[in-house]
Amino acid sequence: MTTTPLPALDAKVLHGLHGKSLLLTDDWSPAELDALCAVARRFHAADRAGRSTALLPNELAYAMFFDNSTRTKSAWAGAAARLGMQPVIVDGSSTQVSHGETAAETGAMLGMNAHALGVRHDLILGEGNRFMRDVKQGIDAYLAGTDDGRKVPIVNLQCDIDHPTQTLADLLWLRDNFGGDIRGKKIAVSWAYSPSYAKPLSVPQGLIMLLTRFGAHVTLAHPEGYRLMDGCLASAGKHAAESGGSFRTVGTMDEAFVGADAVYPKSWGPYDLMLERVGANKSADKQAMAAIDKRALERNAQFKDWICDERRMALTAGGNALYLHCLPADIGAEVSAGVMARHTLDVAKEAQWKVYVVMAMLAVAKVPNLADRLAKL
Repeated sequence: MTTTPLPALDAKVLHGLHGKSLLLTDDWSPAELDALCAVARRFHAADRAGRSTALLPNELAYAMFFDNSTRTKSAWAGAAARLGMQPVIVDGSSTQVSHGETAAETGAMLGMNAHALGVRHDLILGEGNRFMRDVKQGIDAYLAGTDDGRKVPIVNLQCDIDHPTQTLADLLWLRDNFGGDIRGKKIAVSWAYSPSYAKPLSVPQGLIMLLTRFGAHVTLAHPEGYRLMDGCLASAGKHAAESGGSFRTVGTMDEAFVGADAVYPKSWGPYDLMLERVGANKSADKQAMAAIDKRALERNAQFKDWICDERRMALTAGGNALYLHCLPADIGAEVSAGVMARHTLDVAKEAQWKVYVVMAMLAVAKVPNLADRLAKL
C-alpha cells in the first residue's frame, strides 16, 4: 500500500458545500467529492495524532435505521462523538411512519431537535431515496417557518439507489492502495452467491456510479436476472465517457476478474423480485415479503459457483488484486475462507474509512470556514 499525502483543502469548494446534504454521490461534482475526501483524510490524520476534532459540541445527531446495521451504526455514532455531538439511534420501525405519518412530517418533528439526521432506508426500490428527500423538505420547511438558522443536513446511510458513506470509504481505500489515484485501474464489481438474504442493490449501484467518475475502468458482472437500475447504469456509462474511464457489463465473474487491479464481489437480490417487494411493502404483507425473500434465495442457489476464490483471484493482475467488501461477507459463498483470511486486515482498514467519511459529511454541511478550522487542528 502506498502512503497517500494529505491533499490541499479547497476553501472555495468547501464554502459551497456549507448546508448541503449528500443524498446521492451523483448529486455532487467530482470536485465536491474530492473536497469531501480531503476533509475525511484530515479527520483521519487528526484522529491518528490524538487531536480533538470536537467542532460541533453539544449538538444532537439523530439516525433512523429501517434496516439492520452494525458497521454503519457504529460509524455514525463514532463520527458524531468525535465531532463532539451526541448520537441518537432511532429504530425506523418504531416511528410513526408505519402509522401514516409522512416523511415530511417526520422530518419536521426531528428537525425541531436534531442538528443532523442520518437515514438508512434501503430495502424497497423507489422508496428509500425519495423518503430522505421528503424528510429533508420537512426539516427545511420547519426551519424556514420558525426563522431557525440551524443547518440540519441529511446523510444517506444507505438507500435503494446508493450507499454514499460506503462507496466513498471504498474510494479512499482504493486511493490509499493505488498512490492516490484510481485513474486507469481495472475494477471488477461482481455479483456473488449468498444464502443469507436478498441484499439491496445500492452498493454495486453506488460503486459503478462513483468509481467511473474518476477514470477507472469498471466491469460489472452478474448472472441473468440480477441487473441494476437503469438510471444507475446510464450514470456509470456517462461518467466513464466524461472521465476517460470505461464501463461494461459481462455475464461471467471470470471475465470481470481477468487483469483486474481490484475486485468487489458482492451479492444482491434478483431485480424482478426486488420490484415485487414494493407491492408487498405497500400492503404491509409480511407473509408475501417472506415468500419473496425465499424465492430470491432459491434463485441465488442456482449460481453457487459465483464465488471469489483462489482460482479467480489468480486471474487478476499479477494474481494479486485488492479484495474489497462492505461486510459482512458470506464466507464460503461470496468469498472463500482462504481469500478472506488473506484480506481480513484489508477489509477492516477499508471499513474504518466510513467513520471519517461521515465526519466529513457532517462537517462540510455544518462548520463555517471549515478549511481554516481544520488547519488549526
